[in-house]
Amino acid sequence: MTTTIDAAEIEKFQAMAAEWWDPNGKFKPLHMLNPCRLDYITTQIAAEFDRDLTGDRPFAGLRLLDIGCGGGLLSEPMARLGATVVGVDAAARNIPVAQAHAMQSGLEIDYRHTSAEDLIAAGEPPFDVVLNMEVVEHVSDPLTYLTACHDLMRPGGLMICSTLNRNPKSFVMGIIGAEWIMRWLPKGTHDWSKFITPDELFDLLTRARLRPEDRMGFVFNPVTWTWRLSERDLSVNYVTASVRPD
Repeated sequence: MTTTIDAAEIEKFQAMAAEWWDPNGKFKPLHMLNPCRLDYITTQIAAEFDRDLTGDRPFAGLRLLDIGCGGGLLSEPMARLGATVVGVDAAARNIPVAQAHAMQSGLEIDYRHTSAEDLIAAGEPPFDVVLNMEVVEHVSDPLTYLTACHDLMRPGGLMICSTLNRNPKSFVMGIIGAEWIMRWLPKGTHDWSKFITPDELFDLLTRARLRPEDRMGFVFNPVTWTWRLSERDLSVNYVTASVRPD
């Protein structure tokens, strides 16, 4: 099967693998964003599968795939909530970091160095939930990649997909601010030309035979250094929820 892995993009994250769990390291932006991401993800999963988030292990019985899992910043909380988690990453160095941290945390997570396309080729059983967070802007062919995500979901399955909008503000905030001034990420981590507008992503999702159901912005407050969800402001970081129709 044709791969959408971009080798140059993967190498950027290979170089940073050891720092995944350092809240003040190169992945500081994700550590700050993670509570906001988890709020959206857990709310969408609970609504789609009628789960009570106040209960014990509310996601028990759900099979979840975390694509681009990195060091496991999302895989681990999903496992704690009871989901059976498979975390995959095309950057080989991320996997032992994720495995070691999961072991230290007493969590059973199936981490693999592979891609969405290779999972399909290997006959992977379908998933109830696919997390596709900050990945689509790094692949070589977004439509082919999202189609592979569709094929990994069961009918009625849910995909959460986040990325960055493409406009002058996102260049200032996502490239100049995050990489050049704040030095949150190494220069060149993101290619602004590969950012995707919300309308473009909805079109891609539809063409990949998914049904977009929701989208929300992640908005950073530089005064409080916190993130919040916004229904109106999708100008830089944003997230979508879509389902594979029955």
